[in-house]
Amino acid sequence: MVRGGMAFSCTLSSFGRIALPLFPLLVGLALAACGGEEAGGSGGSGAASTTSSSTGPGSGGAGQGGDGAGGNGQGGDGAGGQGGQGGQACQGGGTVALTLDSILAALRADRDGTLLTLSREAGFPVQVPEGYLVINTDPSLTHAAGDHDNWMGNLPLTADQGFSWAIIEGSTPGDRYKFTNLDDRWFADPWARSYTVDNNGEISLIVPTAPHLDRYRSVGDAAMPGRELRVWVPEAPVTHVLYAHDGQNLFFEGGAFGSWHLEEAAPSGMLIVGIDNTDNRLAEYTHVPDHVLNMDIVAEGDAYADFLQETVRPLVQSCYGEPGPVGVMGSSLGGLISLHIGDRYPGAYDFVGSFSGTVGWGSIGDGIHNETMIERYAAHTASVASVVYLDAGGGPGSGCTDSDGDGVDDDTANSEDNYCENVQMRALLLGSGVYVDDQSFFFVWDQGAQHSEAAWAARAAYPLGLFADL
Repeated sequence: MVRGGMAFSCTLSSFGRIALPLFPLLVGLALAACGGEEAGGSGGSGAASTTSSSTGPGSGGAGQGGDGAGGNGQGGDGAGGQGGQGGQACQGGGTVALTLDSILAALRADRDGTLLTLSREAGFPVQVPEGYLVINTDPSLTHAAGDHDNWMGNLPLTADQGFSWAIIEGSTPGDRYKFTNLDDRWFADPWARSYTVDNNGEISLIVPTAPHLDRYRSVGDAAMPGRELRVWVPEAPVTHVLYAHDGQNLFFEGGAFGSWHLEEAAPSGMLIVGIDNTDNRLAEYTHVPDHVLNMDIVAEGDAYADFLQETVRPLVQSCYGEPGPVGVMGSSLGGLISLHIGDRYPGAYDFVGSFSGTVGWGSIGDGIHNETMIERYAAHTASVASVVYLDAGGGPGSGCTDSDGDGVDDDTANSEDNYCENVQMRALLLGSGVYVDDQSFFFVWDQGAQHSEAAWAARAAYPLGLFADL
């Protein structure tokens, strides 16, 4: 993968609302390279905390609806990971070389804004003429250690104005690193673009050479607040791109609810873009209003679908390309929003996958009936994608019923995992003649399976295989 660490982008159109903070030196460099093009507004700030434990593997990222602490441990145990072939560099048009002095001056003027912009544009560690620049904001960590020094911690961090820094010299592709106090604290670089996980938790990569995760911080647009993207980059050249929701729960140890371990299930050549959820998950992942958990939910699914189509996809295209089939998938409400995205952008996604999807949404609250995804898809006159995949665990309990007469078989108290609603949707889709069983439509019942990341991980290989075969 091309790192592009020596260049600074003049245009940020692929990043939606992301724009250059107005810190003088880097903006001056960018304007000079672009022939006086005016810089955009601030893209937000806020220092990233180092969410790692001092020893042993940590708990990973956020669960559904909230952010959780990650975990990292000491040393460089385990195989170095990274992203294989990757694609185009993540920079746009005119570029300009970055220098150590200009970056340090910008950090002194606006530390958090500079860190955020450089993490998006160049990716840490940033390549400068002297080597690879790393930045640390935890004053208790004093050294950088890694493969470059056999994990001895021989590279001190130079204290500066609210941060410390070092230049890693003599590194080779695939090298890993962490920050340390040379005693009991070893932390991955929270600003590193590329990382993997070994037996001691997250570990940062300088120039990746194997499958890995890339991170992009605070990606949002005018309607959707910023959130992290976690991109699984395969070793083989990218042939398929899959967008998946609840990104905190998809890779390695995942979040508070567990993990799908898609790094293990991903077929060769499949790039997987995990889009983190936010505290507004119930609204962002729904297409119509409903009343649940004693709350009236005002749906923002249209805006979320547009965010994926108009902001996330262009970013991914600029960094990795979209050379072949494109898919979208998720679980529970993530499955619902995947179906909504497929419906809102018919033909834009070759694969639409819903695991235990909440397809009865819109008719859950007492006395409420808005259009459910069951009804919407049953009305289709053409398939929205080459393959639509639904599944469910649980079972019918005492029998699927529609006792309130709202048209949705969701009134059986002991039916679990959205089984009845998904079975109803399957019957209507196959009855419509638009979706053909085992050709354009696939359904799996995992009898008795729970509504959990572990259950979805256990059956992920089959739908990923369906997508890989397109």
